[in-house]
Amino acid sequence: VQLQASGGGLVQAGGSLTLSCAASGGTFSSYVVGWFRQAPGREREFVASVTWSFGSTYYADSVKGRFSISRDIAKGTVFLQMNSLKPEDTATYYCAADTTTAQGLGVMPFPYNGVDYWGKGTLVTVSS
Repeated sequence: VQLQASGGGLVQAGGSLTLSCAASGGTFSSYVVGWFRQAPGREREFVASVTWSFGSTYYADSVKGRFSISRDIAKGTVFLQMNSLKPEDTATYYCAADTTTAQGLGVMPFPYNGVDYWGKGTLVTVSS
């Protein structure tokens, strides 16, 4: 399984950005795909997740109402739409896949040793 994240960049506070995670090399019907982020000097943290088959979602409290996760099964891609961005959203964003539930991925304890697959990160910088 390969996960390829893209879409990061520089955006002003209050702006929007959409990240993409292209998944390949496996059958994802039993997987949940999620986004995590890691800011400089901080631990990696969960952001959002979506189940591949049913589209069930789960969000970290810090992004509820601002971020939206979705998937396009035909394209094999998971999207993270980020609105009303804040400087504290600045981080490297990673996509991940695991055979659990959307909430299961969200409550998995750091350092997330149970996650099956990680993609390389994409950097998001929000300027104030």
